[in-house]
Amino acid sequence: MSAFDSSGVKPDAELFDQPLVLVDLSARSKRSPWHEVWDLWRGRLLRVASPALIVILWQLVSVFGIVPPQILPSPTDILAAFAELIRLGDLQEALPTSLSRSLIGLAIGGTIGLGLGLFAGLWRIGEEIFDAPLQMLRTIPFIALVPLFITWFGIDETAKIIVITVATIFPIYLNTYAGVRGVDPKLLEAATVFGLSRQETVRHVILPTALPSILVGLRFSAGTSLLAIVVAEQINARSGIGYILNNANANQRADIIIAGIIVYAALGITNDVVMRLIEWLALPWRPNIVLS
Repeated sequence: MSAFDSSGVKPDAELFDQPLVLVDLSARSKRSPWHEVWDLWRGRLLRVASPALIVILWQLVSVFGIVPPQILPSPTDILAAFAELIRLGDLQEALPTSLSRSLIGLAIGGTIGLGLGLFAGLWRIGEEIFDAPLQMLRTIPFIALVPLFITWFGIDETAKIIVITVATIFPIYLNTYAGVRGVDPKLLEAATVFGLSRQETVRHVILPTALPSILVGLRFSAGTSLLAIVVAEQINARSGIGYILNNANANQRADIIIAGIIVYAALGITNDVVMRLIEWLALPWRPNIVLS
């Protein structure tokens, strides 16, 4: 290559020594700081505004007498019912009882479902023994089994715990089984190439890969335990939120009934927050992809 350019001038060698720099020539969007603040708080405001709007409309419907208070008490009446339950100590006594029933049933059912899911997912003999019966049993609503459980176990605490246990087995079993069987075969081939034993493959490849599905199953089972506690506490309950609802129903107290339903809803929201936190701690590597 000639040392001179077309004009006969020798180029400066220092020009060739300069590093190449990429220049961003794309059009830049001009956004004010207010837009940035709005994007940050929009979702949070909408989460609060939607329930607040429902409560306001509910109060207006009650104030103008569109719906009789015997059918739908106003939000202020519900707050008064909460104050009455707290003043009498009924709510403070009922919450620990209901939570303990739900957690005990979830612990037993979750352990059984997790064990069966791993056994059926890892070993063919486990699939042949347990998968078909569990697939048939899961289609039976657990509510339909309540009369049978009462016949077998009576109307004490045992029947309540068993109802919750049975209800929580299937969600975690199905997700555990699907997670284990859904492991990429290429990962198993890589484990074989690297000389991992069967136990090491299960511990280092299969279980970490199936963990997201297992946690989803746990989340579903935790939510199902709260649904089951509503049914279980209708079985001759002498304590718990179901006991409060039964007494309110006998006394035609719609405000206390709705207050109890709100307590169940609050427990469900708390349960979801806890499960999300567990997923966030256990799966820090999972990407959080959200379409704006």
